[in-house]
Amino acid sequence: MSRRYDSRTTIFSPEGRLYQVEYAMEAIGNAGSAIGILSKDGVVLIGEKKVTSKLLQTSTSTEKMYKIDDHVACAVAGIMSDANILINTARVQAQRYTYAYQEPMPVEQLVQSLCDTKQGYTQFGGLRPFGVSFLFAGWDKNYGFQLYMSDPSGNYSGWKAAAIGANNQAAQSMLKQDYKDEITREEAVQLALKVLSKTMDSTSLTSEKLELAEVFLTPSGNVKYQVCSPDSVSKLLLKFGVTQPAAETS
Repeated sequence: MSRRYDSRTTIFSPEGRLYQVEYAMEAIGNAGSAIGILSKDGVVLIGEKKVTSKLLQTSTSTEKMYKIDDHVACAVAGIMSDANILINTARVQAQRYTYAYQEPMPVEQLVQSLCDTKQGYTQFGGLRPFGVSFLFAGWDKNYGFQLYMSDPSGNYSGWKAAAIGANNQAAQSMLKQDYKDEITREEAVQLALKVLSKTMDSTSLTSEKLELAEVFLTPSGNVKYQVCSPDSVSKLLLKFGVTQPAAETS
């Protein structure tokens, strides 16, 4: 039945569904998972890297985590080429706001602006939706630390803990059980590693297979975005007992 209604993003089915947008969400379900957790002193983002070949030239860039502005970062799940376009758009919007008003762009306003762009690609003929979901982590003076999730439809919502990508339903149910209010950043890292280790497709969790980033305030009151090095991630995995020491030395 759906075949008659899935040739355009602009056609509703009799049940009121937009199949092309739903197909875009399915594409994200095949991507490496990402988890975001809001804590009282920061936001933790963790992502599963799908490409872990020994032949791959490692660079300073990351596969899952991107900095948008000094106070906002995001984790990505889906088609990376689509994500790059949207990330560049968000960076330009953030800089335009700073240039115009001499202060950082509020996090939700930035997310809403980007989601308006995504929504436009579901409403006009000849365009396809962006096959990517984001977890936005940021801080502003109005609402403090914030975590938002957006999908290809252009919808976004604020979360205390959220998961996107492969096995996101299982991860979301685990987060729902184990998350508690007033969680610290260290506890959030431990919870994120625990959830990812149980929902990832691979059997063992190593520093080569994941990326970890945090948004927090420095003692001087400045917002800092920090991506953990592979060595730091390995130490965290051992500290929280998520991996075996033998797996690190092999």
